[in-house]
Amino acid sequence: MMNDAPETVTLVPIERIEILNSRDRNMKIFEEIVENIRAIGLKKPITVTERSGADGEPAYLLVCGEGRLNAFRLLGETFIPALVVDVTDEDAFIMSLAENIARRGQRPLEILADIELLLAHECTVDDIIQRTGLSQKYVRDIVFLLEKGEERLIGAVQNGTIPLTTALEIARAKHDDGDLGDMLEEAYKTGQLKGHQIIEAKRLIARRREKGPKTGGERPKLPTSAHSLVKTYQHEVARQHKLMLKADHARQQLLLVIQALKQLFADEHFVTLLRAEGLDTLPKYLADRLETA
Repeated sequence: MMNDAPETVTLVPIERIEILNSRDRNMKIFEEIVENIRAIGLKKPITVTERSGADGEPAYLLVCGEGRLNAFRLLGETFIPALVVDVTDEDAFIMSLAENIARRGQRPLEILADIELLLAHECTVDDIIQRTGLSQKYVRDIVFLLEKGEERLIGAVQNGTIPLTTALEIARAKHDDGDLGDMLEEAYKTGQLKGHQIIEAKRLIARRREKGPKTGGERPKLPTSAHSLVKTYQHEVARQHKLMLKADHARQQLLLVIQALKQLFADEHFVTLLRAEGLDTLPKYLADRLETA
């Protein structure tokens, strides 16, 4: 658990920070973070915990503040103000999950998997409620689906086929409950479900009756966000930049070789020695470069 030692704010090298629980960010919100930091600086430091790096120098695990960290990196900064806390790896990971949930608010598309991870790390329902600030009913509803093994319903909530409230009503109904059709119609009238969602919900209920609540495989992955595409683009730009540096280094080395060869071939004694050894020809590319050098 967390240590009672005082927390300190210090400037931490960005390159020494490892992100424990990386998350895609809404691009519009991320751009706002960048512009706010550009205009007025960082109002709230990130939170990290210190570790010993492989090279013996201090390294850090990010607990919360990935958006601010990425903004600083995008703005070309090399150091960032950070609150350094003394916690275990386990606590750092749990704190990171809880911060992500609390920051996003009540959106089952994004937080259901995080609650599942918190449960896997032996957090109780009360722990999750206290750490995230979510309502007791909301957390217990999600935990109910997880404990029931309702993989089909959870997958439908994750990919936006049906809302959480509809998934709960289906899960709580008896297996042969004939009132589910009336429930769907009522949900449509109240605006809880749209027309295409009723069709998908009926198909889901039919599959669940036929094959059970479990899918027998992995649940659908969350859709890729715009920010994840930006991150992928940035990684590719960095990779291409490294390739350009390597190519430039190879070009410089080749120029040195060509200059050395030019000087050697200007020496008649050296050329005579090459001819005697049958080495008086060059690859066409090098011969052309020597002529134009």
